[in-house]
Amino acid sequence: EVQPVESGGGLVQAGGSLSHSCAVSGFTFDDSAIGWFRQAPGKGREGVSCIRITDGTTYYADSVKGRFTISSDNAKNTVYLQMNSLKPEDTAAYYCAVDAFYYCSGDGLIDEYDYWGQGTQVTVSA
Repeated sequence: EVQPVESGGGLVQAGGSLSHSCAVSGFTFDDSAIGWFRQAPGKGREGVSCIRITDGTTYYADSVKGRFTISSDNAKNTVYLQMNSLKPEDTAAYYCAVDAFYYCSGDGLIDEYDYWGQGTQVTVSA
């Protein structure tokens, strides 16, 4: 069974930092792409960032570029999302997802990942 397990998130003031991790099991990690998505109340899902494990290609949405960093520890089958300079508009439930490597490219990420984590809440106060 493919199971992305997230941890992290929390409550922080604007300008602060938080991090997430996503540990993946049941999927060939080296051939995968890991995506991070978020959804705020009343809004649609937004693809925030992704990493292609095969070659380290990354993608960031314009809304987070320069503030968020995605990385992987292949020995631990884990991907991290470091979020700095957080803004109130970053408040959302954050989800990681895993699928085949082509679900992430330098130009974007496919939205329809098959395997999703349980989600963690990020709340940024003004």
